[in-house]
Amino acid sequence: MNQIKTAMVGTPCQILAATKINKYSEITGGSPIDIKVGLFCMENFSYTYLEKFLNQNNIEMYEIKEFRIDKGKFLVNLINGNEFSIPIAETNVFTRKNCQICTDYTSDLSDISVGSVGSPDGYSTVIVRTEKGQKIINELKENKLIKCEELSEKGLKLLKSIANKKIRTNQKNIESRERVARQVLSQRHVSEKTLHNQSKNCQFSNLEADVISVGGCVLCGACEYVCKSNIIQINDRKPQAYGECEEDCHGCYYACPRTYVSTDLLPEDIDSKPFGEYLDILAVKSNSINGQDGGVVSGILMYLLDKEIVDEVFLVGQDENNPWKPKSFVSNKVWDVIAAAGTKYSTVPIGFKALTEKTEKSKEKL
Repeated sequence: MNQIKTAMVGTPCQILAATKINKYSEITGGSPIDIKVGLFCMENFSYTYLEKFLNQNNIEMYEIKEFRIDKGKFLVNLINGNEFSIPIAETNVFTRKNCQICTDYTSDLSDISVGSVGSPDGYSTVIVRTEKGQKIINELKENKLIKCEELSEKGLKLLKSIANKKIRTNQKNIESRERVARQVLSQRHVSEKTLHNQSKNCQFSNLEADVISVGGCVLCGACEYVCKSNIIQINDRKPQAYGECEEDCHGCYYACPRTYVSTDLLPEDIDSKPFGEYLDILAVKSNSINGQDGGVVSGILMYLLDKEIVDEVFLVGQDENNPWKPKSFVSNKVWDVIAAAGTKYSTVPIGFKALTEKTEKSKEKL
């Protein structure tokens, strides 16, 4: 029986977690993630505090048609046709503080990175990073499923400016945290040998002390997914362990994107490269779907499923009982990709939560 192949779409921290899970598969158990589509990300928002903020401005979640970030503003389009907007600088009240120690804006470890900054209206900026990603983009072009243009010098300059702004701002945040002895392990640029020496005896209690308790957890869900004893749970709050860790299990510590990251994954000078390491940068528009910012992510996922390059994809939909509250799930259906199109700006344990639930359901059937 062939191993299932999965495509994921995620923010930089989620992409890093997926990369670590597979790199250290002998410890974490690995995952079926085969293709990684990364998103440009400045920060993520707390659903609870975002809802509270909007309520204070007389807006209910069920009244909202679409969220967007455009030209330095956070935009809320309402079903009745009205629009509410605030400058990005004023989103601090509902921004997750744990995002403020990340210096990766363009998802450096993905196969393909996608975002709206730098590209013309109706297009997405696409950074091709790996041979696998290049092959997918080439096939989409050959099949006339996407339209590609060179990114303008003005677009490149804007993208570089924003990426460098995140690096500079969060480097200062890291320095500020470390002055009060809150270590940011993921920024330490260690060798593979040092990573293993520091991590080989660590379990959930160490993860809690080194990451969760000091405000470093990004709620990616990786620890919950790799836990051999199934004692780690994330239920709308920080990860918690309900029981004892399996002896000599270090999976959660290795998988977490906020513990040590070796220079084998991210070179020591990565923060001097605002776009990360890449093969090409393009402005891209999907010809197969009219979606937000060109529909590129949805177009890629639809193609991967249609050509059976992957068996399933991670998607983010909405919780049935809470409007605009993100909920991750795994699907092999193209129409689910179309239905899930559009950006959700609140935190969700992307994919890993869905994979965890899928694994648990499979065990129940046995």
